[in-house]
Amino acid sequence: MKITKNNTKLILLHSSIHKYTSPHTNHRFCLLFFLTFLTFLLLTLILLTAITTTTTVSSTATAVPTLPASVANALIHYAAASSTNVTTKTRPMSTAELSAISATLLRIPNPNFLVFGLNHESLLWFALSQHGRTVLVDENEYRISDFEKSNPGVEAYDVQFTTEVRHYPKLLLQARTEFKSDCRPVQNLLFSECKLGINDLPNHLYEIPWDVILVDGPRGYSPTAPGRMSVIFTAAVLARSKKAGDGKTNTHVFVHDLNRDVERIFSHEFLCLENLVETVDSLGHFVVRSERENGAVSEFCASPRSALSLSSSS
Repeated sequence: MKITKNNTKLILLHSSIHKYTSPHTNHRFCLLFFLTFLTFLLLTLILLTAITTTTTVSSTATAVPTLPASVANALIHYAAASSTNVTTKTRPMSTAELSAISATLLRIPNPNFLVFGLNHESLLWFALSQHGRTVLVDENEYRISDFEKSNPGVEAYDVQFTTEVRHYPKLLLQARTEFKSDCRPVQNLLFSECKLGINDLPNHLYEIPWDVILVDGPRGYSPTAPGRMSVIFTAAVLARSKKAGDGKTNTHVFVHDLNRDVERIFSHEFLCLENLVETVDSLGHFVVRSERENGAVSEFCASPRSALSLSSSS
């Protein structure tokens, strides 16, 4: 008998191919996953709620309403000063004068406020311009140092003046002679050769667009005092050279003691009568427009100059 061998192919099938998965098993798995996720979510919410509640209760129990530090310092300062006599030769501002400056500061969003003169009112200026930038400049480096130590966080600088009140006619004459060159209305005072220009402040101060400038220093009550000739001229140039950003093209310049000769003559000469918007007691309020984009400007004022004789000298 003949046996014939056939080519036989052996096919092996993996058992998983035939593994049967019940639909009920899939449903149970999905349900288990959903319940686990839901449980995790609920636990997270409960934990967050507990933390928030604890924090709120703790804050409520321990928090004490407080004023900003500068406001508190100002209140303390004035409360202490009211019980003592002011013996300095510098006259404190009246309520009406303080109100005029305060109203302007509060009307300007985030004002840049430059103050010349460390006086009885200095802390008030820092308190009123909470959201702006206030810089104080004074002639006395020791007073500035003490002020900064007593009021951490304030920005204050000292500057040395070489002028004297008795020389103001000569200084005015020189400025009039050089008003188209070194003493021109629009310039970078950092590089100015004008004798009335203050050019030794920190460099960055010349780049700040000042919205409000207060001239309440240096001393000007005696012939040998530095006087405010340089400060008034510098304020006038800073205002006219201002980078007018955010539509703030004007600078409010306040000059205290406008009843004195130097303050009145130099304000009329450089801040100009046409820019005088109000006078409150002995405070003059000038609004000076930026002329930075007007390269042809060569005069400070459109109105006639002060009546001071050019031949006056000391």
